Amino acid sequence: MINNYLEFKKFLNEEIKTDYKPTLLIHSCCGPCSSHVLTLLQDYFNIRIFYYNPNIYPILEFKKRLKEQQRLIQDMKLDIQVVEGQYDYKLYLNQVKGLEKEGERSQRCYNCYEFRIKEAYEYAKKHHFNYYTTTLSISPYKNSDWINEIGNKYQDENCKYLYSNFKKENGYQHSIKLSEQYHLYRQEYCGCEFSLAEHEEMLRKKQAL
Repeated sequence: MINNYLEFKKFLNEEIKTDYKPTLLIHSCCGPCSSHVLTLLQDYFNIRIFYYNPNIYPILEFKKRLKEQQRLIQDMKLDIQVVEGQYDYKLYLNQVKGLEKEGERSQRCYNCYEFRIKEAYEYAKKHHFNYYTTTLSISPYKNSDWINEIGNKYQDENCKYLYSNFKKENGYQHSIKLSEQYHLYRQEYCGCEFSLAEHEEMLRKKQAL
């Protein structure tokens, strides 16, 4: 099990052979977050993107982010399939029931990470991927320790979780530059209706100053 970013980089450079690329499923929350991750991992793995985000609200926002993910792959000229996971917002609401007012970086977010990462693992296992991971950890607002704790929980000998803390080595800043390069839409809130309400409340407070 990889425990930190240095071990992760060592694993890529010493264990992964470019003449035989293992398969990797990347759970992606959006195009901007996946941009840096793809540049980091595309030389080491045969990749498929799994866009599974029933937490995103409203559905028009979900579709907008999906289209940007698809366009990014096309514009980067990558031979990578983007799989759209099922959109079931009621499923997300059930995962965070009773935690709606907890706020960003709370147990509400942990539950949101877990049910999406678990679904990515189930897809990766079903389709015989060697590894799976998630782009979630690139955000400075996401708890990478939680994400890796969850990922390590959902793995087996045939389908292993690939450690992720993609904000390292200025990964988040690189994703911003790539977003500018490819003219990507960068959302102003995490995705759920609760984060949207929190963002709007923050804007109201700023305007009132």
